[in-house]
Amino acid sequence: MTFHGQKILPAIRSMKDFDKMLDTPFTYGVFLDLHIGMLKSVFEYARRHKKNMFLHVDLIQGLSHDEAATEYLCQEIKPYGLISTKGGVITKARQKGVFATQRAFVIDSSALERSIKLIEKTDPHYIELLPGVIPKIIAEVKEKTGKTIFAGGLIDNPDEVEQAIEAGASAITTSNTKLWKHFI
Repeated sequence: MTFHGQKILPAIRSMKDFDKMLDTPFTYGVFLDLHIGMLKSVFEYARRHKKNMFLHVDLIQGLSHDEAATEYLCQEIKPYGLISTKGGVITKARQKGVFATQRAFVIDSSALERSIKLIEKTDPHYIELLPGVIPKIIAEVKEKTGKTIFAGGLIDNPDEVEQAIEAGASAITTSNTKLWKHFI
């Protein structure tokens, strides 16, 4: 299974990376590490190039990652989707009709249990699991939640991408441009 035909969701850390993404057939991607002053122009540019971009709310410089910021982003920036570790952000994004992705860092069994409870509470459209190199956890979260899973973090080669997909991930979020090229 893939996310709208993509195994890779390019994660963009700079405008140079975004320019690289624009030269690919990928339609979906993720903006990381953006400054608040760039948001409107970057999303207008993405829309002109028919790119559906998720925005990682927790990594926007100069903007809090709370419900008020989420409301502003949904109304003024209009991203395809928002990604956050914060339950309030996910709930508000869903209320505003924006695709919500709950990011979960699963570092031990306790973190896994807390993440599952948060996912049950916020009911996101998607889940991003980090680190993404643990197929067993991808399969477990997929089974327990029934949600579309993105795997991210520490995935370095095509075999790890395929293992995550086989375990139940629909796509891999990565800033590794070599992996982007491999899966075009």
